[in-house]
Amino acid sequence: MSTEVEQTPRTYSGALLAVIAIALLAAVGGLIWCATLGSKTSSLQAELANAKQDNVKLAADLRETDARLRVATDELSKSLGLTQKQLDDRAQEIVRREAAEEASTKRLESAQQQTAQQVSAVQSDVSGVKTDVGGVKTDVAKTQSDLAAAVAQLTQVKGDLTNTNSVIARNHDELVTLEHKGDRTYYEFTLAKGQRKPVGTISLELKKADSKKNRFTLDVLADDKTYEKKDRNVNEPLQFYAGKEPMLFEVVVNAVSAKNTVTGYLSVPKNAPAPASTAQ
Repeated sequence: MSTEVEQTPRTYSGALLAVIAIALLAAVGGLIWCATLGSKTSSLQAELANAKQDNVKLAADLRETDARLRVATDELSKSLGLTQKQLDDRAQEIVRREAAEEASTKRLESAQQQTAQQVSAVQSDVSGVKTDVGGVKTDVAKTQSDLAAAVAQLTQVKGDLTNTNSVIARNHDELVTLEHKGDRTYYEFTLAKGQRKPVGTISLELKKADSKKNRFTLDVLADDKTYEKKDRNVNEPLQFYAGKEPMLFEVVVNAVSAKNTVTGYLSVPKNAPAPASTAQ
């Protein structure tokens, strides 16, 4: 009786095959990397050798240059009669001088920049001042125009002495306008009946006041003289001459009140003597 041995072929799993494939790929990659690394290493070694040769050459050149410099220094010291220390001192002095000149140049440049900034600021300020001056000129011109218009509106009345037109103010506001003209000086006053009162460099005394008719009688005392202005109207220029060099004075009464008082002003030339103290 014969026995048959059945032989079955071995089978390998897919995972095992994948592992084998990855190992082969890794081995091939390692070989390639080793080859590349060996090539780079050879190249670096060659470059390092060249660099060493260059350094050796540079060191030789440096020694040669140093030797030549020593020879030149010796020759210079012999020709000038200077020692090595003196040469070194002079070299350091030159270095210090150049450093000082460089620092001085920097300070000069900084000062120039600051000066330029200050000039620019001054120019800006001058431009601002010019603008302000232009505005002031405009304001002055307008004020002069307004003043001329206001003066033109003031009442012109013939004086009782000169018989010529005299510009008078009828109230305080118009008096302020006259004062801005600047050719005369004005002193305002209020007088009660029977009162003698200094006004400017003269004195005034109210003798009579009629508020219904707006009339009054007034005595003017100047230079030890008395001028009677009898039965006059409000806003009428009462003129007289006073002073060592006679000048034309004017008294204008603007209002007569029911309480036997009058208010007005005294007008004198601008160059007339000023009182020691002004009583209003």
